Amino acid sequence: MEEFLITIDYRDPAWIAVAFLSGLLVRQINLPPMVGFLAAGFVLNLLGAENDRFLLAVADMGVTLLLFTIGLKLRLDTLIRPEIWATTALHMTATICLGVATVLSLGWAGVLLFGDLDPRSALILAFALSFSSTVFVVKILEDRGAVMARYGQVAIGILVMQDIAAVAFVAMSAGKLPSPWAIALILLIPARPLLGFVMRLSGRRELLAVFGFSVALGGAALFELVGMKGDLGALIVGVLLAPYAPAKRLADLLMNFKDVFLVCFFLTIGLTGLPTWELAATALVLVLLVPIKAVLFTLLLLRFRMRSWGAVMSGLALSNESEFGLIVAVIAVSAGWFPPEWLTVVALALAASFLFSAFINLYTNRLYTRLGPYFRRFEQPERLRGDEDIDLAGQRIMVFGMGRVGRAAYDEMRAHAEDRIIGIDLDEVQVSRNRAEGRSVVLGDATNPEFWLRLITPHEEIVMILLAMPHHNANLEAAKRLRTMGYEGPIVATALYPDQEPDLRANGVNQVFNIYAAAGGGAAAHMHDLLGKRQA
Repeated sequence: MEEFLITIDYRDPAWIAVAFLSGLLVRQINLPPMVGFLAAGFVLNLLGAENDRFLLAVADMGVTLLLFTIGLKLRLDTLIRPEIWATTALHMTATICLGVATVLSLGWAGVLLFGDLDPRSALILAFALSFSSTVFVVKILEDRGAVMARYGQVAIGILVMQDIAAVAFVAMSAGKLPSPWAIALILLIPARPLLGFVMRLSGRRELLAVFGFSVALGGAALFELVGMKGDLGALIVGVLLAPYAPAKRLADLLMNFKDVFLVCFFLTIGLTGLPTWELAATALVLVLLVPIKAVLFTLLLLRFRMRSWGAVMSGLALSNESEFGLIVAVIAVSAGWFPPEWLTVVALALAASFLFSAFINLYTNRLYTRLGPYFRRFEQPERLRGDEDIDLAGQRIMVFGMGRVGRAAYDEMRAHAEDRIIGIDLDEVQVSRNRAEGRSVVLGDATNPEFWLRLITPHEEIVMILLAMPHHNANLEAAKRLRTMGYEGPIVATALYPDQEPDLRANGVNQVFNIYAAAGGGAAAHMHDLLGKRQA
């Protein structure tokens, strides 16, 4: 530990401050801060900075925590669905074939650095380019509030399947299989109740956060001990804990830690190597494959019965290269399969793909408006379960978001609406829970334009709508959509902060319910009643 602390250069905090300023700057032009972090890495590299042990260690911890929190939200049953495993297999096969053909053709033509690659090198490079970045995709989904949406779960499932392929490659490239002791990892399954019990005992705050760090880093270390990818260990431990009630609270607690650590991850990419014009041009040629990857993902997901909106959103989110490409490049260079300069090429291609993906994901709705009619022609007649049409006939009240607030409002208004009330939620677990408790709830994402196409009956009978989704932008988007569709009845929306209320009112919301203020008012009312009883 002392040796590690000694390696912390006094300039490391300054570099992180530079990343912050760069992220703050790009945020002013509506680009994700991670783009600024990447740019900061290249600028620092240009000024002579290099990766050191501290930055790399913090970056690794960020990726480990990221995968652990993904696991806490992941459902294993999603991985066995054809739209995930079949899409992953077909997409990787097609992308590798296309990549090999492109690289060998460019090499035969003597274009840039491609002439340095033989068929084996071309195959390895194409394999690396077939992956999408887990870090970047999940950040995009989190910013959209779509991690629990169907297309978000599909995208994450595809990333997990890609990670499994990555583990196999790393094992084979090392010339050895995982240790025979790896079979003992199956004991984690019967150990799950014990881990869940300890997690419940950990409470709600700092002790729970320490528990999360311990099991995430411990799971990673355990997998590495038996010759497997440590990040996969963090993911699997998260999946084992996901069914327990405190899992969501733990994921929320670790969110800020993870985001801070990931700043170093993006910095390390930029610090990988200094580009030349030839290296940069070679990397940009590789980035031209990214839009093809996005279109291919979209078409395959449409073939497996996803609606066009979800397929396009998943394809756009997955439209980038993976940090795993750097791992492949390091292995290939050390084994003599690549010339050393290809490590910088792959790093530049990764960074450029992030810039491309960040830009197009800012304009997803506009892109879908243009591309949607084309992709809708490829939709299958049969829908995925939970994506069917919704009949509003006879309903009087709609509640969007069936979490704690939505459930409470549903139960309160149920009698007044004569049980003619319907709930909408994008989380399959919430839908199943509410149905089990006797509520009429359907699966749907109000921010998805195609959700509104699922409403096959007019909304004239609806007399009131509550928007109780946890993300402000989702409530805002739903209010806009309702007014655009011609709904003229009252809309009530929840808000967490006072500065959210003007936006909601400006977009057609009649009444805003501030959750924190209302909680205080409710507590005061109970206090007043209790005081009155004591005085009486």
